[in-house]
Amino acid sequence: MRIYSYVVARDFGFAPNPFYAICTLATCKPRIRSVAQIDDWVLGTGSKSAGREKRAVYAMRVTGTLTFEEYWADPRFQSKKPNLRGSKKQAFGDNIYHRSPGNRRWCQLNSHHSLDDGSPNPANIKTDTGTDRMLYSDDFVYWGGSGPELPVRFLKYGPGKVSILARRNHRCNFPVQLVEEFVSWIRSRGETGYCGEPLDWSQTP
Repeated sequence: MRIYSYVVARDFGFAPNPFYAICTLATCKPRIRSVAQIDDWVLGTGSKSAGREKRAVYAMRVTGTLTFEEYWADPRFQSKKPNLRGSKKQAFGDNIYHRSPGNRRWCQLNSHHSLDDGSPNPANIKTDTGTDRMLYSDDFVYWGGSGPELPVRFLKYGPGKVSILARRNHRCNFPVQLVEEFVSWIRSRGETGYCGEPLDWSQTP
């Protein structure tokens, strides 16, 4: 069991998407999506620019993976296809990729990752589909902008003063005992599922 820790630079409820009782990571972070296994944990922490770098945004135990085509077609995840005229949680849906029937190119729904005029964003398509794999979890806690401060012991753990915080990209090579203690800390809080609004919703109408 590993923890993949990274900074959630933009917290709109899109990556991750914590709605409808399942947390999904289907865009951004292609390196994590390519290697995380069932029962590994993904930890997203706040950004320094938002003054949240020592706080948790979400933590999820990976309970399943799908390709984008599988995600697109799966009846469980149709509610995660974006509706920009709906509520905020509908607008930030992350089930946005499928292949065209003929040339099999990636199609991108009008979404948070599209260009301002609604047309496909080639840069985001390249990054997101660079790993044809998404992660999902029904064992997660998402705090968004109200996440707790991480205990000091996880910021300077053990003789090596290992920090669970990532800087660039992600970190995953943590001591086994740190991983076990961190998961125990998450469990001890007694919180599950969606617990707070995304931090950056305050920037959207």
